[in-house]
Amino acid sequence: MNLFFEESGDFKAGTVLSQQGEAYQVELQSGKRSKVKTRDVLLQFTSPEPAQLMQEAQALAAGLDLDFLWEVAGQEEFGFAELGAEYFGHAPLPQEAAGLLLKLHGAPMYFYRKGKGRYKAAPEASLKAALAGLEKKKQQALLQAQYVEELKAGRLPESMRPQVRQLLFKPDKNSIEYKALETACDELQTSPARLMLTVGGLASPKDFHFSRFLLEHFPKGSGFPAVQLPALPTLPLADVQAFSIDDVTTTEIDDALSVTVQADGTLKIGIHIAAPALGIRRSDAIEAIARQRMSTVYMPGEKITMLPDEVVAAFTLDAGAARPAVSLYATLNPDDWSVLATETRVELVPIVANLRHNELDDQVTEETLASGSGDYPYRRELSLLWQWAQVLEQGRMVKRESFGLKPEQANRVDFNFYVEDDVVSIVRRKRGAPLDKIVAELMIFANSSWGKYLHEHGVPGIYRCQGSGGWAARMQVRMLTHAAPHQGLGVDQYAWSTSPLRRYTDLVNQWQILACIEHGVTAPLAAPFKPRDADLFAIVSAFDAAYGAYADFQTNMERYWCLRWLDQQQARRVEAVVLKEEVLRLVDIPLIVRLPGMPAAPRGAQVRLDLLRWDEVELTIEARLIEVLPVEADASLAEEVLDEAVQDEPAEALIEAEADAEVTTTEGEVTAPGAADSVAAATESAPQPDNP
Repeated sequence: MNLFFEESGDFKAGTVLSQQGEAYQVELQSGKRSKVKTRDVLLQFTSPEPAQLMQEAQALAAGLDLDFLWEVAGQEEFGFAELGAEYFGHAPLPQEAAGLLLKLHGAPMYFYRKGKGRYKAAPEASLKAALAGLEKKKQQALLQAQYVEELKAGRLPESMRPQVRQLLFKPDKNSIEYKALETACDELQTSPARLMLTVGGLASPKDFHFSRFLLEHFPKGSGFPAVQLPALPTLPLADVQAFSIDDVTTTEIDDALSVTVQADGTLKIGIHIAAPALGIRRSDAIEAIARQRMSTVYMPGEKITMLPDEVVAAFTLDAGAARPAVSLYATLNPDDWSVLATETRVELVPIVANLRHNELDDQVTEETLASGSGDYPYRRELSLLWQWAQVLEQGRMVKRESFGLKPEQANRVDFNFYVEDDVVSIVRRKRGAPLDKIVAELMIFANSSWGKYLHEHGVPGIYRCQGSGGWAARMQVRMLTHAAPHQGLGVDQYAWSTSPLRRYTDLVNQWQILACIEHGVTAPLAAPFKPRDADLFAIVSAFDAAYGAYADFQTNMERYWCLRWLDQQQARRVEAVVLKEEVLRLVDIPLIVRLPGMPAAPRGAQVRLDLLRWDEVELTIEARLIEVLPVEADASLAEEVLDEAVQDEPAEALIEAEADAEVTTTEGEVTAPGAADSVAAATESAPQPDNP
């Protein structure tokens, strides 16, 4: 006797060797023996042979018409043998019954299984929907195959063009476009980004990095909706002649300075900060834009501003007009440069000049300032500001050392990136030049003074602090809503307030400062943000996240442009300096190279490398050590890098002033502190101006 039975969802036939109770010992065609329970047996037959039955059943099943079977089956539940008798017109032969069962079981859209050998025909509506879905899948499979062939041929299907960013960075993995891209990449043994570069979905590796950033942080695009310029209050006109000091490409001019010699011989130095808080109100349309962005985004060659261009134009401190500003005046005794008094005002400030670094850096040097020589604008004013800036720096260093920190180093070199027509030049610039230091020290003075001003009025603000607690806590820079020391800068409190056109935190602090000016002792009741305001804590958290993400993006883009520079220069053999262990920085550009397995060399050692390859998509570089150069190769460079490596002090203790530095970017140019790699960015030591 032979059996046709079901085992593990599959149908088989075999010869019975023995029976014991409710089980059979069955030998299959392959010679394998199986134990088959009675409940799994569907047919018992003597002929044909099991192998022949399976062969004939499969052939018969292939020829059966499913649509006709479905019509014959009706709407009631049935057994396969019952349907076989009606379909064949006689009691079905074993191979006929088996073939029919195979056909029913293999068509779940037509027949729903109800038990062993029992089925029910699908309702007509359900069958039509299932067949339509099947046809759709067939068409999608054909379309997917077409997409794959086009991608492999180097063409981007038109329907995929609008989805390039989504496919690369936030794909729907069930879409046929993503499946086609994945299949093509597997067959070509490449990555989605490289394939998109090949087929024209991405214009360049730069487009890849920029697109990823935009999709994550500006999914609706980086443009601005139409906004109505805010009305400004009537303000008194200041009796000063103010000038700004910025890079030539700066458009968000936040700060300007003025110097007035008074009748009694004292000096009144004004620090004038653009005042968008006079027109932008909390919860209005422009404030919503600024809060969503939190900061201007900088990168070599371009930037994404925090505020719309027309708003920036209304408040930036451009020369040739009186501009609304919040002014901090310090009255000084020029004999010892002590601060006799400070005063904060809201006023219109005449801006008579916008001085530019590229025009003055070579003329305004420590030597010309000391000798009084040189022919450049505002020579006397800059000389006086330079003298005060040095006194301010010395005072900070004393305070810093009282906190147990080492003095700041001044040998750090920054790198400026200039991009024009996709060609990059990278220029070294020594940090701590007089114009840099003047602006840096006066901005630190203003941020510290206004932080104290808010604290004395009982009004919360957004502070940067560093110190207190254990060693690790002392080294970490944090944001708080109350005054606390910033040990790295050597000040008792530090509230970002001098860049309200490009940082939302500074705009918030300016609202609070304006409340103090207007309301005095009642400011805590009138300020936009009250003590322990939960919304202020939310702003701190959101700003930290956004500012960190923007900084990471800027670092990646600077690394990209460093690799582009290597390609443009056809650089293959270069010199580098050891920062620590296996971490090196190229001499000519701020590009960090890691060299696993490199022989031990001291910090500051200069080496020669062969660059083997680099990848502008992955932002990686491979190099080989050729030789360690003699110590006397460049002693000044070694000293600079030793300072850069910041021996014995973690970076968090030293980079705060750079965080307060504006990275000036416009179409074609960027001026930035050297942040081409997190290791380099982690070694800042000297204070930086708001507008370097």
